[in-house]
Amino acid sequence: MSLASYIGCNIEIPINDDEYSDEFFYIGGCFAGDFDLINVKKYQFTTPCVYEVSSHWGIEISENMNPKTCAESKKKLIELCKIMDSYLEKGDFFELYSCWVGEEAEKRDGEITLRINNFDIDQIEIPEKTLVRFEK
Repeated sequence: MSLASYIGCNIEIPINDDEYSDEFFYIGGCFAGDFDLINVKKYQFTTPCVYEVSSHWGIEISENMNPKTCAESKKKLIELCKIMDSYLEKGDFFELYSCWVGEEAEKRDGEITLRINNFDIDQIEIPEKTLVRFEK
């Protein structure tokens, strides 16, 4: 199984459909199929536009993780926030959700809201199945 991360937003954003990209992080397909995107949109997000956030492993930040993987997730989250900040207008938001592929329709374990440019990456915890709303 693979941990996939998804974002939901109110605007269309460009994607990179090259699943073999050497880029450290991009918005586009990797693990999820169309059915997975439909389910995460239906069961987790409040937004009309849904994308997989591809990095060859999802974003999860928790004390139970391997320290190297957790550090990589923190780096990915910072990059995601930079990318989304360039697309969002003041007052808008995007949502982030990570889960194992195939579990998109399952009940989420938690929800948190963060300011897109105002959080301490070393003080947050984002385990799988947690919906995170990033507000601008």
